Amino acid sequence: MQTMKRIQYHRYGGPELMRLETAEVPTPGKGQVLVRVLAASVNAIDWHIRNGGLRLFTGRRFPRGMGGDFAGVVEQAGPGVTRLKAGDPVFGGLLPRAAGAFAEWVIAEEKYLARKPAGLSYPKAACLPTAGVTALQAVAGKGRLRVGQRVFITGCLGGVGRMAAEIAMTRGASVAGSCRDTARDDAQALGIDPVFGFDFDPAPLEGTFDLVLDTASTLSVKAARSLLKPDGRFVDVHPSPAKFARSAFSRHYSVLFGVYKLTDFEELARAAAGSRITVPVARTVPLTQAADALTELEEKHTPKGGKLVITPQ
Repeated sequence: MQTMKRIQYHRYGGPELMRLETAEVPTPGKGQVLVRVLAASVNAIDWHIRNGGLRLFTGRRFPRGMGGDFAGVVEQAGPGVTRLKAGDPVFGGLLPRAAGAFAEWVIAEEKYLARKPAGLSYPKAACLPTAGVTALQAVAGKGRLRVGQRVFITGCLGGVGRMAAEIAMTRGASVAGSCRDTARDDAQALGIDPVFGFDFDPAPLEGTFDLVLDTASTLSVKAARSLLKPDGRFVDVHPSPAKFARSAFSRHYSVLFGVYKLTDFEELARAAAGSRITVPVARTVPLTQAADALTELEEKHTPKGGKLVITPQ
């Protein structure tokens, strides 16, 4: 039996439950591949799952692994896999029930994997799936953005916000946004203008924007609606049952839960490899230090300015 190291936990709860433990290297089933992980990126949903926030979807089988976004090399293809083969560099994501990317190997569905371009590093490729798909689907999907429109993004330098801003600008839109006061210069350097703090007064901007995208969960529906033109759209990327219910009765307000799509992965990879979107990595740590780094990010929200990436060594 071949074994590996991975971050896992034996019951739902806080960060103190995470352990670096030995687990059996799994065998790919139908439509699956075994990937040797070279980089995995961290998203807030990772600890939301561990805390039990999605237990209705993730079930009660333990131990459970952590991590959904990763990049690596295909080690073995399971039955029915036709698009990928051993040795292919790939990146992709795992659904919440299958989390386990903070490990040396991981099983993934072929349909949720894309080939990594040669010009894109493994750490940056690992940062694309959740944040990139959410940003792309918010801007081009729910937001239906068109050339010449104006966009306002809360959290415009966060993982989703930065990618959404760059995607919007590459599609011919102008972007304004909010972020930490200390990061205003960085936002302006990206091309975002004007830039506000999170506690900005929306009144002077009433009726200005075609699309408002809340990636930081700091904007009320009422405030967002005031920013919109009469036919504008407000997209919220922090879903909840109450928000979905409210959006069902609104022409202007919609809630997005990003869905992995191969075509979106491929578009994001091309954009990142061509430097049309940037993927800042704030910190890289090996698996042996991952539990401490994950705890720091969850509790103190550091490091800032980019993604936390976990590597095997």
